[in-house]
Amino acid sequence: MKSAKDYLIFALDVPSIKDAQYYVKALAGHVAMFKVGLELFIRSGPDIVSLIKERSEAGVFLDLKLHDISATVKRSMNVIADLGVALTTVHCGESFQMLESAVSGSQGKVGVLGVTLLTSISVQDISQAGFEGRYVQNLQKLVMKRASMAQKAGCSGVVCSGLEVAEIKKRFGKSFLAVTPGIRPSWDCDEKDDQKRVVTPATAVANGADFIVVGRPIRDARRPADAAKKIVDEIASFPGDNQL
Repeated sequence: MKSAKDYLIFALDVPSIKDAQYYVKALAGHVAMFKVGLELFIRSGPDIVSLIKERSEAGVFLDLKLHDISATVKRSMNVIADLGVALTTVHCGESFQMLESAVSGSQGKVGVLGVTLLTSISVQDISQAGFEGRYVQNLQKLVMKRASMAQKAGCSGVVCSGLEVAEIKKRFGKSFLAVTPGIRPSWDCDEKDDQKRVVTPATAVANGADFIVVGRPIRDARRPADAAKKIVDEIASFPGDNQL
């Protein structure tokens, strides 16, 4: 049975492998996975994946958000598949073939998640990007369109905000993974935060999220492990169909 801790992914959004070592040591045993993004992976390469696997029992979510021509994405995914990570990402973007190539390149060794719409993106951003009015008026329509593409391409699931996760589960089923960033605990409020479409940990899980991705509230805490525990306790206090 899935425990509250098993929902939590910590975002290792740090600039160096030294910084990453600190958080892996502090949070090993407190989170389900560590997310490795572009900045850290560019700095340290596959060594950071090895470090996490050697120093914790947590899984690795390699969040590189691939977006390129289909052949390049497939070859890149071939390489990722050999790293032993649990999950990785590709932008849904505008190309169904790119999503299919990502899944093919994964060789069934890693769960491929389609990134539907970044949680930092607002209605204004979509409007300025030139999308049709129906998507500007309702961002969920764009998220659902992209999620449908991802499922048809064979992706294991999607990355979406907590605002869309309930509808994702309703339309695409419980086995289609929903990984939710843009998580902000009720005790953490930063007016300068670049995230726009946010929800609390408990709300995301109650809506059906399989994993929540939390970075800043844990990373900036005086005691990261205590902050992680507070988030886990918040999840555990709101049991739903997905947990406990």
